[in-house]
Amino acid sequence: MQATSGRSAGLGLALTSALAFGGSGVAAKPLIEAGLDPLHVVWLRVAGAALVLLPLAWRHRALLIRRPALLAGFGLLAVAGVQACYFAAISRIPVGVALLLEYLGPALLLGWVRFVQRRPVSRAAAVGVVLAVGGLACVVEVWSGLGFDALGLVLALGAACCQVGYFVLSDHGTDGEAPADPFGVIAYGLLIGALLLTAVARPWEMDWTVLAGAADMNGTEVPAALLLGWVVLVATVAAYLTGVLAVRHLSPQVAGVVACLEAVVATVLAWVLLGEHLSGPQLVGGGLVLMGALIAQSSTPKAASDGPVAAGGGAAEGVPAGPDASAGLEASAGLEASGGLDVPAGLEASGGRELSGGRELSGDTRPA
Repeated sequence: MQATSGRSAGLGLALTSALAFGGSGVAAKPLIEAGLDPLHVVWLRVAGAALVLLPLAWRHRALLIRRPALLAGFGLLAVAGVQACYFAAISRIPVGVALLLEYLGPALLLGWVRFVQRRPVSRAAAVGVVLAVGGLACVVEVWSGLGFDALGLVLALGAACCQVGYFVLSDHGTDGEAPADPFGVIAYGLLIGALLLTAVARPWEMDWTVLAGAADMNGTEVPAALLLGWVVLVATVAAYLTGVLAVRHLSPQVAGVVACLEAVVATVLAWVLLGEHLSGPQLVGGGLVLMGALIAQSSTPKAASDGPVAAGGGAAEGVPAGPDASAGLEASAGLEASGGLDVPAGLEASGGRELSGGRELSGDTRPA
């Protein structure tokens, strides 16, 4: 009875996290269209969330000495990189398209394992990659000559690549006798990400008057401050924390499946609230991308003596993401990479991503 209750609570938390992460792009895009630079919106999101999580950072301050490289990499890739690329992408292409492209992260990770590390991957993982790539072709409608803004597509793929960096880093937090606490990694990742983005975004040049006005959401005027509050408190702080708690009640595979709902939520919300309609082929392509991510993620790694050792990873956003977007700090199994680097074989999903226990370092860290 207690196990069933814990599982139900975990599923509820995972759904809450996916819903929260999925709404980030829908709330952020009106702010961008109202006059804020995408980097300024990212800075406001990350800096605001970092400020809220300062008590967690203080509680886990020992991480600064124990795992400085992990925190720096996490702040650079899983926070600043993913979210900056994702928000810049949604300023040029539809929210649903950007997030679906970000979900190519698991496929890109398998490409890293297969072609960079030159390690075999399981057949199921390979099928997942083929489905995801085929779905991508439908999402961007390659037969029409890439009807979307080319830079927007590149930025969305950049978010997916940053997710790969996050996945590769995630195993480094699970090694040693005292794994890094996911709450501390999230808090310091946001703090470091905010510092990095301050140097790049130069928030002192922001048009702060936009926040005092209203933003247009498909014909409806919404206070800009309300949208920003949603992005910071719900789509970042609440999304990350509920994701972490959810993973501690669920297996990585179950949490990863639920996390894929982030892309569905984002697409539906963008359709309803922003009027961003997707065509039939794009919807089919989005389904293929998610199916490929699920197959790759649910594939369990085999022992080296049994054949392929790389079986795939989960989606992220996110902590991270699903950003967005999603992506968890949990690695259900690690693959030893060249140079002693551990790459997660079964990746916990967001958030991303997406930041994401059986293991002590876990939690949804999807960035989107």
